[in-house]
Amino acid sequence: MTNKDARVVLITGCSSGIGYACAHGLKRRGYRVFASARKQDDVERLSGEGLDAVRLDLDDPASIREAVDLLLSETGGKLYALFNNGAYGQVGAVEDLSRDVLRAQMETNLLGTHDLTCRLIPVMRAQGYGRIVQNSSILGLVALAYRGAYVASKFALEGLTDTLRLELAASGIHVSLIEPGPIVSRFRANGYEKFRENINVEKSPHRAQYLAAERRLLKKGPAQPFTLPPEAVLKRLIHALESPRPKARYYVTVPTYLIGGLRRVLSTQRLDWVLARISGAGSR
Repeated sequence: MTNKDARVVLITGCSSGIGYACAHGLKRRGYRVFASARKQDDVERLSGEGLDAVRLDLDDPASIREAVDLLLSETGGKLYALFNNGAYGQVGAVEDLSRDVLRAQMETNLLGTHDLTCRLIPVMRAQGYGRIVQNSSILGLVALAYRGAYVASKFALEGLTDTLRLELAASGIHVSLIEPGPIVSRFRANGYEKFRENINVEKSPHRAQYLAAERRLLKKGPAQPFTLPPEAVLKRLIHALESPRPKARYYVTVPTYLIGGLRRVLSTQRLDWVLARISGAGSR
């Protein structure tokens, strides 16, 4: 397959972690990958690694429009698939989230993704085929304490994606969700930066829980149990892109399978008990 004939895939959030691994993994598989990142330094690094790199900031509609225009001009107006991976996790109790902080979480994880997707659906409709894959989370299935902003963004993404899948059922465009649990990446480190930036620990009634969580985050040691490398997501992404009948949902990691099962069989009260202990809610 020549580069001209290769299936074109756009991936967001490729500076590290899942996006980075999937961009290189699909390139090795013969796809022409447009790997996007928010920072120009990352775009230049990705380009130097042989990827078609493009700057795309999900918080900036103009940046999204420019990235789409560049992509389509480079591919002759063709796009096989979109993998919406770019996101971050704002940590903090719901009552400590300002309106602006919650809005910022939604801008990146939901509204920017929605804007990008809607700009590219007409391309896929005109072709009569395409794949849209959304990288959600185990927290798109259940809530954990102190992750309310991120949970809200992923619950909303899942609802919007389920609706989109129904609406595009007869279009030739397949829509899938990937729901990872713990994956090796900079996600937790980036979330910690946002936590320090936006949450006033000293004035919060959740101060004790925050300090305990910080000690766990800063403690050096092995990754949390059941953590998988980002290539675990790549495996599911390949199926979503290449199967004649891709799944609506792909679980990744043992915790996602476990929580997905418990959600189906436990009462809300019993599930809350499990989730509270996982997230440290109410502990001192």
